[in-house]
Amino acid sequence: MTYTALLLSSFGGPEGPDEVMPFLERVTAGRGVPRERLEAVSHHYLALGGVSPINAQNRELIAALEAELARRSIDLPVYWGNRNSEPFFEGTLRQLHADGHREVLALATSAYSSYSGCRQYREDIGMALEATELNDLHVRKIRPYFDLSGFTDPVAEGLAAALDRLAEQGIDPTTTAIFFTTHSVPMSMSQTSGPVELRGEDEESLGIYAQQHEQAIERVISNVHSNRGGAVPEWALVYQSRSGPPTMPWLEPDINDAIRGAAATGITAVIVVPIGFVSDHVEVIWDLDHEALETATELGLAFERVSTPGTDARFVSSLVDRIEESLRGEVPEYWKPFCSQACCPNARAQRPVISGT
Repeated sequence: MTYTALLLSSFGGPEGPDEVMPFLERVTAGRGVPRERLEAVSHHYLALGGVSPINAQNRELIAALEAELARRSIDLPVYWGNRNSEPFFEGTLRQLHADGHREVLALATSAYSSYSGCRQYREDIGMALEATELNDLHVRKIRPYFDLSGFTDPVAEGLAAALDRLAEQGIDPTTTAIFFTTHSVPMSMSQTSGPVELRGEDEESLGIYAQQHEQAIERVISNVHSNRGGAVPEWALVYQSRSGPPTMPWLEPDINDAIRGAAATGITAVIVVPIGFVSDHVEVIWDLDHEALETATELGLAFERVSTPGTDARFVSSLVDRIEESLRGEVPEYWKPFCSQACCPNARAQRPVISGT
């Protein structure tokens, strides 16, 4: 199969104050999120001028991908489609078709396997293909990339730098806690993440979603230990950005609760590492640079926050490595069960879904 274009698939975000509430309503449609919660979240965006950083970050990522593809002499024009804001998938797919493309690869700005992080993008594109009736346009999603060194190495470098800054302040690493954060999801979504045969029989298992994060974290910690030397403080995977009703079990602990718990044990510094995100968008900026920082400051703790990979050259290069893997039609044996009809299922509805590579 010969792919002729790349579709960068992302979450979207408002580009002005008037777009904030319509954007949040699209994000939460059908999920029963109270109006009060939407209004509270809208203030996060409005505090940043009503503009989400994610769109500008995606434009920068597209430019970086285009440059790396050109450097490797790969003729693959990059298009952009969003789940919740302009440019929406339907319009982008129509443009792809009008430009003569029939076989397209999709790359999502999400590094992990879960319903919201992987399958929902496959469904969004599937529904857009059905709505546009572009029956001769085929799109396949590139597999997640949590395991790429280009994703974890910039994070490891940032963590090592944070540890060095704390050391310069005379803070003992034994009184430092490292919290790797990712987006909380409903417990049921986490437990059903990944292929059925790989989720595990243990009722306490959190599924592939948590496992993949732990694998990425282990790569980061190993890198820091190898390149920096010395002891690496204790770490934990914690969660942020919960948005569901309080009656529904979601992944815990929340980052703020984790910071409070650490302070109670005598910890004097925290390093927060947003391992679940590829860029510093609103949830990273608000939940960590505002709320988590405020919690740490109230408790008298030193605070460091590591950056996401963004457009780091290593990250961009590794994404193009994964694109080339898909262009060659290579699928690692262990990955073959993923992205089937039963992988990361939609618990609420059956929807059209594109395949994954």
